[in-house]
Amino acid sequence: MAGVRRGRTSSVLSSVPLQILFYINGFYYIFYFVVTLAMIIYKSQVFSYPDDFLAPDLALICIMAVLEALRLYLGSKGNLTEEEAPLGLSLVITVGSMILSVYFLTWQTYVLKADVIINTVLLFIYGLESVLQVLSIAAFVG
Repeated sequence: MAGVRRGRTSSVLSSVPLQILFYINGFYYIFYFVVTLAMIIYKSQVFSYPDDFLAPDLALICIMAVLEALRLYLGSKGNLTEEEAPLGLSLVITVGSMILSVYFLTWQTYVLKADVIINTVLLFIYGLESVLQVLSIAAFVG
């Protein structure tokens, strides 16, 4: 009986809802990126889009795509391996992504109704993910 451990159980602390949200957000962000890029191109052709603002808007959507890929990778890795550091870094990057989403929701040169809808959905997903990330980090630490 020396090799038998009694009273010891291992529990999984990874968050399934968070992992599902990361998965859904990966597909939604591809949709978001394509639609936002198409709308920027559309606005530049239909409206008198100032040339000084077109390049920064395109650069910001590309920066946001890189941040999103990194955020989803770190968040998923941190959740599945039950490590606080990658999940915490993902949470910090989420704040940056939220700021960029708010930019495309309110501060870009022309804001269409479609911009409002897709950015509101993205911000809602970010909010849910943030709450679940904080709860997961608390579970991993505690």
